[in-house]
Amino acid sequence: MQDRLQLAIQLARRAGGLLLEGYGRATHVSLKGTIDLVTEYDLKSEQLLVEGIRSAFPEDGIVSEEGGGEEGQGVNWFVDPLDGTTNFAHGLPIFSISIACMRGEDLLVGLIYDPVREELYRAVAGEGAYLNDTRIQVSTTSELGSSLLVTGFPYDIRTNPDNNLNYFNALAVRARAVRRLGSAALDLAYVAAGRLDGYWELRLNPWDWAAGVLLVREAGGRVTTFRGDAEVRVGDATLVATNGRIHEQMLEALNTS
Repeated sequence: MQDRLQLAIQLARRAGGLLLEGYGRATHVSLKGTIDLVTEYDLKSEQLLVEGIRSAFPEDGIVSEEGGGEEGQGVNWFVDPLDGTTNFAHGLPIFSISIACMRGEDLLVGLIYDPVREELYRAVAGEGAYLNDTRIQVSTTSELGSSLLVTGFPYDIRTNPDNNLNYFNALAVRARAVRRLGSAALDLAYVAAGRLDGYWELRLNPWDWAAGVLLVREAGGRVTTFRGDAEVRVGDATLVATNGRIHEQMLEALNTS
């Protein structure tokens, strides 16, 4: 997996440079849904990443948010070429590139790159999690009331009653504070780095969570579904990632809301 990690690092840095060139200058913003945006830079970044992976590992499958690539039977890459498109399109400097490799349901490699801050989070299964060249660990906060949490909301928040508002209300009055940053990948990376204590969200896609889940686990944290299932699988509708110490408290709050 080291060869795949090194390729992911190279491609993420190149794609990050491309995004910075377009940051504040995106001119073609389209709607995938009522409030779900895509820019020309989502597509340019995806093309760079998919072509780079195909060239180096033609036998691998690729699943990307904007539809590039095709899933395979062996190792699959899950790619989000621009996580935080709404932020990017509005000139808010909170967005990232997320790349993960899986074999079946096993997470092998995870990488999240924040080009604005030049922060590259990486992990290989069994080898720990790193921010640039420094090994990272989850926080030591042990009480939900002292925790800083983060979440996100689905793109159909206006029409779907399963929109996370009930869970947000429940945890906003139990935690020290709750943030909403707009990039699920960075949310998970920040939990892994100990900047945030816990994260929850509904109805994510695997390119949103795959890299970040591996980072949190390799940094000593815990990731489950709302039911507490330890194996988070492609297609699961809920996700909770924490430092482990507040996990049961978060599950209790989520399951009594």
